[in-house]
Amino acid sequence: MGATNTTHYSDLDNKLAAFCKALAHPARVAILKHVAKVGSCICNEIVDELPLAQPTISQHLRELKSLGLIKGSVEGVSICYCINKEVWDEYQTLFNNLFSDLKPAGNCC
Repeated sequence: MGATNTTHYSDLDNKLAAFCKALAHPARVAILKHVAKVGSCICNEIVDELPLAQPTISQHLRELKSLGLIKGSVEGVSICYCINKEVWDEYQTLFNNLFSDLKPAGNCC
């Protein structure tokens, strides 16, 4: 029974860990920052912005979309991506709750 067995943790803990895992790759952070800055964009616009190949960008977009951090709508032959505000708000609440539980350490170490 290893520490990676997620059944030992709450649904909220697992959800927060999945969010952190998605943000653990700098390309995904850069994609999210770009999409947030421009409001919405098409995958090819992200390819022009970042030094990554289109298949790599698409793979990262799939990861972000599977978590619900972004959403996409089909526009002709392209997919337009934008930040999923409701999901972002939910993760912001999870993080706020995590950090609000931290107590000042005082004279720690």
